[in-house]
Amino acid sequence: MNNEMQQQSAGAGEEQVDLLELGRKVWAERRMVLRWCGYAVIFALAVAFSIPKEYTVETTLAPETSDGKNSLSGLGSLASLAGINVGSLGSSSDAVYPDLYPDIVASVPFLVELFDVQVVAHDGDLQTDISDYVNNHIRSPWWHMLLQAPFRALKGIRSLLGGDASEGAAGVDIFRLTREQADVVRALDKRIAVSVDKKTSLVTLSVTMQDPVVAAMLADTVMYNLQKYITEYRTNKARNDLKFTQQLFDEAKRNYYKAQQQYARYVDANQNIVLRSVRTEQERLENEAELAYNVYNQVAQQLQLSKAKVQESTPVYVIVQPATVPLRPSAPSKMLILVGCVFLAGVAAVGWILFGRDFYGKCRSCSED
Repeated sequence: MNNEMQQQSAGAGEEQVDLLELGRKVWAERRMVLRWCGYAVIFALAVAFSIPKEYTVETTLAPETSDGKNSLSGLGSLASLAGINVGSLGSSSDAVYPDLYPDIVASVPFLVELFDVQVVAHDGDLQTDISDYVNNHIRSPWWHMLLQAPFRALKGIRSLLGGDASEGAAGVDIFRLTREQADVVRALDKRIAVSVDKKTSLVTLSVTMQDPVVAAMLADTVMYNLQKYITEYRTNKARNDLKFTQQLFDEAKRNYYKAQQQYARYVDANQNIVLRSVRTEQERLENEAELAYNVYNQVAQQLQLSKAKVQESTPVYVIVQPATVPLRPSAPSKMLILVGCVFLAGVAAVGWILFGRDFYGKCRSCSED
């Protein structure tokens, strides 16, 4: 037992000696560590100030969840008093749930609609559309510009030779986008994000741009277009039904007025005639006019129900957090870049002092042998 305790204490002592030795070794090369960290500070500042500032605008939307069972319940009770059966008017189902909103915003047709959005940038000095702003006014770090310089040169040569004709937003063909239009779609897809809280169904939309005003204007437009898309989808069937009912109403109205005029003219022309055939024809015209009126009355009631259904199907949105111009950039985080670079440089310097230098010396001696 005593021997085991002595061995354990000896092993612990050796480990302590090794740690102390490593600490002394690093301390002896502290100037090297500080020098590497100083280089890292310079590198971090160069990187941090080379990355353009990005501004993020977040808006929050609370959509109305549709419930087909409760739709038009109050209107149905009122219509039943008039003898009208609304039937399955309120049993519509909704296929666009909040979980699908991110896919809708990321779709090509939705993003293409943003090409013509007019924005104001650089404190009012620049007024253009989103397509032109993303193509020509988004700045990149200097290393990206160096990497893209050959491709830009090829693109310029191709444009001079007439082999790459660009199209405006008015000539966008969703089925076949040009390379420039596809680049704009990809850029917008990266800069527009939508998230949905599954518990509360709150929809959060974030837009990141290099100009705070552009970010706020684009976020407001995307939120409006999303509401418009969902409203058009939910009211599409109701609006089609209203259009068809309006056509039936106009036709029934014309038929009723026509039958009424025919009956009135026949009665005026045969007031003093007591022939049985005349009375029979008069009764027939009167019945046709009454039948046309009944049809006209029923279609008029259905028309009012269709109008109410369109209003009932129109969703209501609550803007919890509207789009506002941000005052501070969201990226890059200069302090995070600085701390990360200094930390990595310190770790690299310590690793070189403790392990890298010896390993490099062994490899060099082996290659010389």
